[in-house]
Amino acid sequence: MNGTMEPGTATLVPTRAYARHVASDVDCDTFIRDIYERYGPLLVRYAVRLLDGDWHKAEDILQETTARAWKHAGFLDARGEHIRPWLYTVVRNLVIDHHRARQIRPLELMPVEDLDATWDGTDATITSHVVLEALRDLTEQQRTVIRLMYYLGCSVAEAAEHLGIPAGTVKSRSFYAMRALRKALEKRGLLRE
Repeated sequence: MNGTMEPGTATLVPTRAYARHVASDVDCDTFIRDIYERYGPLLVRYAVRLLDGDWHKAEDILQETTARAWKHAGFLDARGEHIRPWLYTVVRNLVIDHHRARQIRPLELMPVEDLDATWDGTDATITSHVVLEALRDLTEQQRTVIRLMYYLGCSVAEAAEHLGIPAGTVKSRSFYAMRALRKALEKRGLLRE
């Protein structure tokens, strides 16, 4: 099998034994180093946003993500572009698992310092809801630029490459998108005019 598939053909799922065999042929140190160097800072910042600023947990999430990538090294290329969305999906799923585990954990077992974070969640949820509503007022082009630059933490050059447009156009779109978002938030009373 040459790795390319014709549209409409079925996807074959390799066995775990095959995956372990292929992963054993990949240089572990190089693979992990490539992931940390290319994606580590981006993935940590992404996890920190999802974890409301918890850097320590975000670093744990990065380590677990890298471990899972290593388990699938036979199918992933640390330098290939297809690994980036896979890594972001793994981080997101691990954060969701973390939030679910915290919800299951009984309140009386929570440390006292965690109680403040529990009570602050309502305000953050309401703010998130208002921001999502405001984003719906923007064009798809504006939402895409905001998602790339502010949510995923892409640089202007990375966003330009992803969108296939010049860096100057990305800067301009970003400026106008943020101005439109500010107006939408002011309209909803979240920001003062």
